[in-house]
Amino acid sequence: MRRFGAVRQYRSGRWTASYLDQAGIRRRAPETFATKVEAEVWLSQVEADITRGDWRDPDAGAVNFEVYALKWVDERELSATTDELYRRLLRLHILPAFEAYDLDQITPPRVREWRAEKRAGTGATTVAKCYRLLKAIMETAADDELIRRNPCRIKGAGKESAAEREIATVEQVDALANAVGLRWRLMVYLGAYGPMRPEEQAELRRKDVDLDTMTIRVRQAAPELTTGRRAVGETKTEAGKRYVVLPAFLHKDLRRHLDWYAEKGAEGLLFVGEKGAPFRRSSFGRKWRRARTVVGMPGNFRFYDLRHTGHTLATRSGATLKDTMVRAGQSSEKAALIYQHSDLERQREVAGGLDQMVRAARKDAVDGADQGRGGAEVVRGA
Repeated sequence: MRRFGAVRQYRSGRWTASYLDQAGIRRRAPETFATKVEAEVWLSQVEADITRGDWRDPDAGAVNFEVYALKWVDERELSATTDELYRRLLRLHILPAFEAYDLDQITPPRVREWRAEKRAGTGATTVAKCYRLLKAIMETAADDELIRRNPCRIKGAGKESAAEREIATVEQVDALANAVGLRWRLMVYLGAYGPMRPEEQAELRRKDVDLDTMTIRVRQAAPELTTGRRAVGETKTEAGKRYVVLPAFLHKDLRRHLDWYAEKGAEGLLFVGEKGAPFRRSSFGRKWRRARTVVGMPGNFRFYDLRHTGHTLATRSGATLKDTMVRAGQSSEKAALIYQHSDLERQREVAGGLDQMVRAARKDAVDGADQGRGGAEVVRGA
């Protein structure tokens, strides 16, 4: 008589095996066996799993993927933009392939097939984002012991290889600021020399600006969702809450903007439209594209790329990587420890370096234009 489980033979000649689990529920093998030995070997494997603590309820993975994935998103404290992104990736790219399956039916071959199909008709960046999301969901399912192992096992599939972004010159930043119009020119400068994210600028208030010290305090962000709703809330990372010391050459632009365009009162928004409404990505986007065309910038130069320009110029002015990370409000779990020690005084030094660099570049541009109009006059004037 067997010590664990039982085997018996059907009239067809095939064998079945069953056992009592730890809750006293009778569990049967998911398939029949050709011989009694095969059935007993299966029972031995189950017994070994129980002894090692590796046994998993065979019905645990019978959870619909769509139900689990949407609950997974609901349970996370995501920013409004990340929540919107995850739901869009699920709706458009992941659920159409996996919504009919239970968790334990999503296998490595099915994941590979899905990814290959997506790569054939979807951008590489989107495919990488989708894969990372699917992998994260299935990793949680494995942690919940609903599946034995994550089926997303394609090395490097979640990595994005972004193209090298364009870096604007000081002259181009000035040209973009002029082309976008007086109401929005400060936004261009804060994007480049802040360097602030557009959603951070959208929630700046009068009380955040100190003209005497040339500092702006970033407290919150207001990204605009695809629905058009302004999602006022926390900055992208905890490091995004910061004081930004501006270069001195922006004093005139900052003062003029406060006098002419910012809402009145300490809580007044720094950037509002012609009719007094808060900054809208859609309406500003039209002005940005027009300015980009006027200046002759590449069509893929985004407003967000001004931050990359600011990083580069700050580094050239003498800032360390630590300084630029603090200045831009960038962080990760590692960077939170590495980049938190750049203090306000050091940020003033960085802003001073930027001030000198931009002033020199502007002077060179003016001198070059004067020489082009008549070198002889310049010599006599000198």
